[in-house]
Amino acid sequence: MERKTEIKQAYKNLGKAHNIYDNMMLGTNAIGRLILKAVWQMTQEDALEYQAKSFEHIPADFSGSILEVPVGTGVISMPVFRTFPKADITCLDYSPKMMETARQRAQEMNISNIRFVQGDVGALPFEDNRFDIVVSLNGFHAFPDKEAAYRETFRVLKPGGQFMGCFYVKDANPHTDKWINGIYVKKGILHTAV
Repeated sequence: MERKTEIKQAYKNLGKAHNIYDNMMLGTNAIGRLILKAVWQMTQEDALEYQAKSFEHIPADFSGSILEVPVGTGVISMPVFRTFPKADITCLDYSPKMMETARQRAQEMNISNIRFVQGDVGALPFEDNRFDIVVSLNGFHAFPDKEAAYRETFRVLKPGGQFMGCFYVKDANPHTDKWINGIYVKKGILHTAV
């Protein structure tokens, strides 16, 4: 089975999502599908495809070190992390509440090769050149100091390592920009300025 297909299947097998955020990320209920369509102009299948692309270059037998920042609730990453039983996985988030949901999800999925660290992406508590892969899924657009976030993630990434993820890109879609600027930025959910 192709790696991207395997990852998309893992999302479909996730089961009942934990909250509105999870439903929005995966489009698992009517409200989530409405938000995906209205803001991002995506169907549920589009979102699964988009998210699967973020992981498709990591082989199923990966046994190196991964940092995910931010982990959020783990709704996107935990189904995939479950397929890396030999990897050394670290998940960081600034929000203890989001991270607690991710920790619970990892426990429910019996992922034991994972640790959770509360912290700031602008001042990562890890040594230089620590991780083979740094993953950021829908996170960088929420960081207020993007320069510090990029500097820190690349500081902890090993030479030749991989940085992968998915992001909101300002000015890529005028329709989405209206939603982002009209609601998300005003509410402090996203920070588009560098």
